[in-house]
Amino acid sequence: MAPPNAKRSGFSRRAQYSIFTGYVLAGIGALIGGVLLIVSLRDPHFFSGPRMDAMDAVAPVGKAGAVVRTESKGLLGTVQGYLSAGSRNARLREEVELARIRLAEADAVRNENQRLKALLKLTEEEIKPVAMARLIGGTSSSTRRFAFLSAGKKDGVAPGMPVRSARGLVGRVLEVGDSSARVLLLTDSESMVPVRRARDNVIAFAEGRADGSLRLRLVNLGINPIRAGDIFVTSGAGGLYRPGIAVAMATRLNKDGAIARLLSDPAATDFVVVDAIWKSVAVKAVTAPPGTPLP
Repeated sequence: MAPPNAKRSGFSRRAQYSIFTGYVLAGIGALIGGVLLIVSLRDPHFFSGPRMDAMDAVAPVGKAGAVVRTESKGLLGTVQGYLSAGSRNARLREEVELARIRLAEADAVRNENQRLKALLKLTEEEIKPVAMARLIGGTSSSTRRFAFLSAGKKDGVAPGMPVRSARGLVGRVLEVGDSSARVLLLTDSESMVPVRRARDNVIAFAEGRADGSLRLRLVNLGINPIRAGDIFVTSGAGGLYRPGIAVAMATRLNKDGAIARLLSDPAATDFVVVDAIWKSVAVKAVTAPPGTPLP
């Protein structure tokens, strides 16, 4: 029987070198991956610098995409509004009348508050936003809930600053680059905001559930006073968020609070405002290393 023409790789020194080189490269890659994994577990902020540099590099692309998305949504909304305008006119007229009544009531309350403040010689502090920016991206498919801003250090943005839209609180700044920033959304599992019911002083914490909703956990346990439809706003506790910013509406009750719907949905938000941290002690809490005692 004649021997086969094709030789095995064992008879070729070049083939042996190729297989050996592949094993070496695979081992080096696994070693580098293991080292990077250990570093990220021991110091989660070690790669924040390169991550923010990469975010700065892609921020112009994200901003351009946000502009295109906004314009397309506006065109689609115009077409839909034209098609449904006839059936909505009557309802809109009724809503306008109700809004005028509520506006007159609000004017009366505001005038009364101004008169009382003048009597008590109180002055209302003017609140100026740090920056206005677009939401240029987010982590819709991740278990964590982050968003990205088109503003960074050069715009005055710093870690810990609250981010809000016209409908209410969105989250707070987590990391900052030169021209972009990463925002921890209220629905993230690591987010917790002190809140109170808008019509009284029922105090709770709004915790993110990583599924687009919030959990309202009451501070004082006992009889649950929350009702479906209750609106909760920031309480000002902790000094990070100023009091009175809309946060969520209760939708379903549980034994220690309620499940709530976020009032300011980041997916439906184009522009946001970055506010300064309300109290200086909160600035120290955000910027100080873990375990540092605060005054």
